[in-house]
Amino acid sequence: MTSARRSLGARGEELVAQWYEARGYEVVARNWRCREGELDIILRTAGTYVFCEVKTRTSTAFGSPLEAVTREKQMRLRRLAARWLEFEAPRPAREIRFDVASVLGPTDIEVVEAAF
Repeated sequence: MTSARRSLGARGEELVAQWYEARGYEVVARNWRCREGELDIILRTAGTYVFCEVKTRTSTAFGSPLEAVTREKQMRLRRLAARWLEFEAPRPAREIRFDVASVLGPTDIEVVEAAF
């Protein structure tokens, strides 16, 4: 991955984290990695853990950023979340949710809560 793409992704994740924080969420972890993959942002609000996959693009030339979260990607995110909850969660979850955030251009943010 080029440094420009890495920088673009990091900028998108930062914007999304700020979006959630402005709505009262606590960022628990960012870019959590294990052998099987990575979770972009893990948040908590009122006993619910939210696992947010962030997709950042400069244009829709190759489709919407939201379309990049395929069924296969969803299944991988579910497995990663289960691993994080089992080994890393600071306290048990009452509920979990999977969101997908799209960042398009410098400030266009769309968050789909309970996306899958």
